Amino acid sequence: MSRTGLPRPGVRLFLGLAMMAGLLAGCGSREEAWHSTNLKGTMEPLAFTMTRASDGKEVTAEDFKGKVVLLYFGYTFCPDVCPTTLANIDKMLTRMGDKADQVRVLFVTVDPNRDTLDVLKSYTELFAPQVVGLRGTPDQLAALARRYRVSYSVTPATKDEPYDVSHSSAVYVFDKTGAIRLLMSSLSSPKPDIDGGTADLERLAE
Repeated sequence: MSRTGLPRPGVRLFLGLAMMAGLLAGCGSREEAWHSTNLKGTMEPLAFTMTRASDGKEVTAEDFKGKVVLLYFGYTFCPDVCPTTLANIDKMLTRMGDKADQVRVLFVTVDPNRDTLDVLKSYTELFAPQVVGLRGTPDQLAALARRYRVSYSVTPATKDEPYDVSHSSAVYVFDKTGAIRLLMSSLSSPKPDIDGGTADLERLAE
C-alpha cells in the first residue's frame, strides 16, 4: 500500500487482472437466455400415474423419459383457450421438422367426468401426433395439479347455471431427464411467441 492509501501500481494491475478474470469466468458460466420463463430448479421433476387415451394403458413419467415433455392441463369441451394453445404448439412442432419426434405433449384433462378415454382420444387426434391425452382419477389429477401449482375447478350444471370448468393456461416444459425447465405462458394469447418457443424446444431437443 502506498502512502496515499491507494494500492501500488503493481498491486493495482494484479487486482485489475483478477477482477477481469472473475468477470470472464462469470460470463463463461452464465446460461444462455431462454425465450420462455426459466423454471430450472424451482419445481419437482415430472412424476404422475394416469391412463393414456390412445390405448387405455396406465403410464407414468418414466414412459416419457428421453423426450422433451410439455405438460398442459385442459379439457376437450374448452371453446377457445385449449384449442388455441394446442394449435400453437402444433405450429412449433411443425417448424421443428424431424426434431419434433423428440417432443411429447401431455394433455391432461381436468374434466374426466365428461372426457372419457374415447372422447379424449378423438380430440387429441385433431392435433399433432406428439399430443398424448391423459386421464386420471380425481386423486391422480389433484396430486399432479398440486405438484405443479396448477389451479382448476369443475362446477356441474344446475337449474340456473351452466356446466363450468376453469383451469390454468400455462404449459410446463421438462427436459429429457424429466427435470422442470420452462414455463410457456403466451400460447393462448393473441400474439404467442411461436419463434421463441420453437427455439427453446429445439435447444432442449438437442
